[in-house]
Amino acid sequence: MSARKARKSGDGTTGLRSVAGQVFALEALIALLVIAAAVFVVFHQAQRDTERDARIRSLSVAEAFAHAPGVDEALTSPDPTALLQARAEATRLATGVDFIAVLSPAGVRFTDSQPELIGRVATGDLTRATVDGESFTELFRGAPNDAVRAVVPVVDEQGKIVGMVSSGIEVESISDALRGRLPLLAGAAAGALALAVGGAGLVSRRLRRQTHGLGPAEMTRMKEHHEAVLHAVREGVLIVGPDHRLLLANDEARRLLGLSAEAERRHVSELGLDPRTVELLTSGRAATDEVHRAGDRLLAVSVRPTLTGGADSGSVMTMRDTTELAAVTGRAAVARGRLQLLYEAGVRIGTTLEVVRTAEELAEVAVPRFADFATVELLEPVLRGEEPPADAGTMTEMRRTAMSGLRPDQPLQPVGETIRFEVTGAPMAVALAAGHAVAQPELAAAEAWRAQDPEGAAQALAYGMHSLLTVPLLARGVVLGMANFWRADTPEPFGDEDLSFAEELAARAAVAIDNARRFTREHAMAVTLQRSLLPRVLPDQSAVEVAYRYLPAKAGVGGDWFDVIPLPGARVALVVGDVVGHGLHAAATMGRLRTAVHNFSTLDVPPDELLGHLDELTGRIDHRESEGPDAEGRRREEGITGATCLYAIYDPASGRCAVASAGHPGPALVGPDGKVEFPELAPGLPLGLGLGDAPFETTELVLPEGSKLVLFTDGLLEDRARDLDTGLTLLRSTLARRDRSPEQTCADVLATLLSSSPSDDIALLVAETRLLDRERIAEWEVVRDPSAVSPVRNAAAAKLSEWGLDGLAFTAELILSELITNAVRYGADPVRVRLLHDRTLICEVSDGSSTSPHLRHATTTDEGGRGLYLVAQYAERWGTRYGRRGKTIWAELRVDDTDAGPMAATVVPDLDALEDLAW
Repeated sequence: MSARKARKSGDGTTGLRSVAGQVFALEALIALLVIAAAVFVVFHQAQRDTERDARIRSLSVAEAFAHAPGVDEALTSPDPTALLQARAEATRLATGVDFIAVLSPAGVRFTDSQPELIGRVATGDLTRATVDGESFTELFRGAPNDAVRAVVPVVDEQGKIVGMVSSGIEVESISDALRGRLPLLAGAAAGALALAVGGAGLVSRRLRRQTHGLGPAEMTRMKEHHEAVLHAVREGVLIVGPDHRLLLANDEARRLLGLSAEAERRHVSELGLDPRTVELLTSGRAATDEVHRAGDRLLAVSVRPTLTGGADSGSVMTMRDTTELAAVTGRAAVARGRLQLLYEAGVRIGTTLEVVRTAEELAEVAVPRFADFATVELLEPVLRGEEPPADAGTMTEMRRTAMSGLRPDQPLQPVGETIRFEVTGAPMAVALAAGHAVAQPELAAAEAWRAQDPEGAAQALAYGMHSLLTVPLLARGVVLGMANFWRADTPEPFGDEDLSFAEELAARAAVAIDNARRFTREHAMAVTLQRSLLPRVLPDQSAVEVAYRYLPAKAGVGGDWFDVIPLPGARVALVVGDVVGHGLHAAATMGRLRTAVHNFSTLDVPPDELLGHLDELTGRIDHRESEGPDAEGRRREEGITGATCLYAIYDPASGRCAVASAGHPGPALVGPDGKVEFPELAPGLPLGLGLGDAPFETTELVLPEGSKLVLFTDGLLEDRARDLDTGLTLLRSTLARRDRSPEQTCADVLATLLSSSPSDDIALLVAETRLLDRERIAEWEVVRDPSAVSPVRNAAAAKLSEWGLDGLAFTAELILSELITNAVRYGADPVRVRLLHDRTLICEVSDGSSTSPHLRHATTTDEGGRGLYLVAQYAERWGTRYGRRGKTIWAELRVDDTDAGPMAATVVPDLDALEDLAW
């Protein structure tokens, strides 16, 4: 037994000579030192915690007492001690502090836990409380005892410091508390030491089993074996010491970094590594899979410190070659970027329906993520909105429409110039002929491109342009233009992998450009149609002075319209309307409605009846549109329902204006004094939504001479940033300005209310009223007796002589005789005659009957039937209008017609004899 023990002791595999024994001794020593340090730290930490707790408690108690109700008042009383001593002592006992003292601003104690100190001045620096008004805590050393105390100023309602409250815990009390913890701390340290030694024993036993009792020599040999394995792995490993010198580099690291055998013990900055790699190794920071360059290789580098949290720690760097992986990843990143760019192109190109703006958006999208400079050239017909020619691929010139670049000082031809590509071998000509994108990687070697424009090519090359990719813009198989992408700052030239992307980008842009072109064409057609349907010249009339404005919407022509229609009796009809929607259909519908209003106005009916006829016509049209298999869709697209109209008739003889609305905003009325009103009208429903026999109502207004009647469509008032009420307010304030002509009024209204990009059409009609001179109006009431015809006729002749119209006397007397005779014989009371001297001489005969006479062609044997025939022959025009009760037959004569008429040269019967002619 003793021999075996001696042998085991001698071979160094057991006891303290083994690695496990040495580890046990070291761990036990470390545990002892750690526990001693921990006890020391815990004791001092407990001392700091106790002191901090004393500070917090002292400050809380002092602040609570200082802010307690009545303390400030007690301090300003004659005897603060009597009021506060008992209260302070009770608070001290309740809170567990050693003392509470109430002090005057000068530091004199009013209260104290030791009554003999009352009246004495407290020691220490109290200026922070008395001067700065600051609450603070401190470790006070001095009489009567060392203590942790808090001082809080007491402030009255006026913000004046009237005293202080000091509370605290004596240092001796804190020390007593710490001494009470020492037995527990010593017991815990002993227990921890026992556990540490026991744990070290367990670790030693486990280590002995794992190392099989090996000593240091055996462990050294094991290390050598591990180094052999380290050099055999296919991942580079570098170990750098705290002084940033290379300690170890395995074979793979030497191969990847090109290190020589003498590299070890040299500073990493002397190894010829990439500067980024040197910075990483010397910075001491950790890294995971950072990509660093080593010659022509890309390495994924990871770095970890050899000692965690140590300032003198070295670092271990592992690396692996990822050159091929990076190439694949780079191609994937480029593909992702191209897909993202295509997505953005779909969003950013075609935001407007303007050809030029769409071309600009294409150029802006391509720069800088695909090209350094981009230009877009379009065919002239495309810019005008016309169909491009079928042989556009053979054209040799286009108009430069858009340009974008990294810098403004580019050498390319500016926007607006004609770009020619007549040399067949030039990239633009080749791309047009082939119908697909063409890349020119080296512009300096492109002889055909240089031959096209030698001077411009030389400037481009001198500027740095080195690569070009050109692609035709194709839509529906037809060439619209070209897109050219240039590179100057980007070193990589365009390659074959860029062609498909350029074609996809150009295809998306071409569709947007073609849509904009078609919209431009339709918009131009709609504008042309609408302008042809709107009145070009207002008719001559004396009732009102008229000015107007019409502005189509930016987004598309709508169906707003206006009209001025002369009516018999020197009257005038003012019309404004609005058709729902935009485009050709809205313009065509507007033309249909305007024509219908013109036709219905010849009936000379009140405004409500005219709108009733118009509503009925609209309903019939919509009903006819709704027949057939695709009725519903056609009705939505081509129906009229929803159109609005305002119709007003102004009579200058009476100054009355009759107005009716079919769902349209009412007019604005501006008085001669500048007062603006919006008369209330029965609104009515839009056309096509009739309510029955009388869906509309007429409102009569009396307009003094010089009033302005302002008719408009809702596009004038409403906009994206303005509601109807705001628009009415602006319109009222604009119209309130006095002494302006209708033309000036139109200009001022548009200057105030017109937005930069109106979303709806605007129609504005301003009519300044006039009154017919009373001296130019003659009226008579006729008794229903044939004998009363002659006196009225003679009175009319005298009035014409007074007006200087003797040349019209015979014709007027003839017409009046026929009309009055008819009213006396076949009409009903009352019978009235009126002459109006305006631009024409207007003869009117009214009676209470609604029976209308008809023009007849009498035979030679007929005794009558020639009355209206004579009226039609002599009058410029004639007709019948109906009122609420009765009718009026009118005839107009030209005042500049001094001839006696078509029968002047013939024998005419006596006028009294004509009265016997039958109708």
